[in-house]
Parts: sequence; C-alpha cells; structure tokens
Amino acid sequence: MATISVGDAAPNFEGVDQNNRIINLESLRGKKVILYFYPKDNTPGCTAEACNLSDNYKFWQDNGYEVIGVSPDSTASHKKFVDKHGLPFPLIADTEKEILQAYGAWGLKKLYGREYLGVIRKTFVIDENGIITDIFEKVKTKTHSQQISDQLELGLE
Repeated sequence: MATISVGDAAPNFEGVDQNNRIINLESLRGKKVILYFYPKDNTPGCTAEACNLSDNYKFWQDNGYEVIGVSPDSTASHKKFVDKHGLPFPLIADTEKEILQAYGAWGLKKLYGREYLGVIRKTFVIDENGIITDIFEKVKTKTHSQQISDQLELGLE
C-alpha cells in the first residue's frame, strides 16, 4: 500500500467519471482539489459524505476547490448515485483499484474480527501545483465539509 504524506506530490491519476468523461490530475493543475475515496455508492456513510460535500459544493467552488470522489463502483453505479442525490461533482469509477492503491486507500480492513481487502475512506486536499496539503484519515461522513473547512481555516458556517 502506498504511503503518502503532506508535502508529497499527489500521484497522477486518470479515470472515467459517471458521464464517461476522462478526468486526470494533470488537467486539474492550477486548481485546488478535494479528492475523496469512499467504499460504495448508496450506502449510508458514503451517501452522508457525498451529500454533505454536495450541500456545501458552492462553498467549495467559491473557495477555488474542485471536489472529486473515487470508489471501485462502475460508471453506471456512479450515474445512478449522482442522479439519485443530485451530486454536482464527478465520481471516478476505479474498478481496477489503481487510483485507490496509488493513494493508499485500498488495503487490509477488519470487521467483526474478519480481515479483508477494501476501500479505506480517506480524503486528500491537493493544491494548485499538485502537492498534498492535507490528509483526512478519520473522515466524519455527516460533517466532512466542516471537518475539511476547519482544518483549512476557511470558515464554513
């Protein structure tokens, strides 16, 4: 599993979103990015996180941030998720788990004493130059925008 730290260059990635558009880090140069990794579309925690970021999307845009979600779900699953909840940002389908692995968001997890490989919920904030400025490893799904804003001292009310 990749280990990424604040101050590192963000691993380059390329993926396809719910509208079959190609998104890559290089095309986002000059923009600040909130790149969040989540396990599965339409599950309670993932829905809470996506809706919280969506509810505050104007705030993120006003502060110069792009929001991008990544999970191993298919583009069709992402499309249904986006349509159902009116999400205004792209969700990348990382079915091969290449982006997840590059960012250390795929690894060993434990549930009820059982170990398995899965998505490790994380969020990375990337600056205009492609450098990681913040990493959230203990994501508060229902208040994630507030959590990020507080860390970045942006003043989300």
